[in-house]
Amino acid sequence: MVPRSCSILLLFFFVFLAVSSSPAIAKKRQYKPCKQLVLYFHDVIYNGKNKGNATSSIVAAPEGSNLTILAGDFHFGNIAVFDDPITLDNNFHSEPIGRAQGMYIYNTKNTYTAWLGFSFVFNSTDHKGSINFIGADPLMNKTRDISIVGGTGDFFMHRGIATLSTDAFEGEVYFRLRVDIKFYECWY
Repeated sequence: MVPRSCSILLLFFFVFLAVSSSPAIAKKRQYKPCKQLVLYFHDVIYNGKNKGNATSSIVAAPEGSNLTILAGDFHFGNIAVFDDPITLDNNFHSEPIGRAQGMYIYNTKNTYTAWLGFSFVFNSTDHKGSINFIGADPLMNKTRDISIVGGTGDFFMHRGIATLSTDAFEGEVYFRLRVDIKFYECWY
C-alpha cells in the first residue's frame, strides 16, 4: 500500500506531465507589437558642391582619401554623420516631423555594410521625444533589422526592432530609407 502523500505526489506528477506536453502549452509564444510606425529618412551626403542641400558629411576617411568622395573598396573606413529629415511618406519635400541624427560607419572590406548609431528626434504635434537605434546594416540585403534600444518622451523606454529598406538612392549622393518600426516593449 502506497502512503497517501505519495499518491498525491504521483497524481501531481502525472497531471504536470500531461499539461506540459499539451500542444497548446508547447506552442511557441507569438509576440505582437505594442506600437508600430513607418517613417522615411532622407540622406544627402556632402560632395563638395551641394553644401546648401547636404544633410550628412564624411568626417573620417582612409588615409589618402578626401572628405567629399566616398572611398573605393566598399567605402571601407568612411565615417559619416547626419542630420536628416524624417517624413511620413517618401517625398523629400514633405514636411519633416523630426530629424534622424547620428552616424554610419562603413566597416567591411568585401561588401557594402555599415554600422549605424542614431536617434529619431521628434518635435511635432503627433510625437515628442526620441527613438534610439543601433546595429549593423548589410546594405545589399533587401531588408535589414536593427535594434531599438530605448527612447524618451512619447517613446520612454520603448524597445523593439526597426526593419530598414532602401527606398531610393541616387549614386553616392542621396539615399532614402524606409523604417518600419515595431515596438515590443512600451511604457505608457
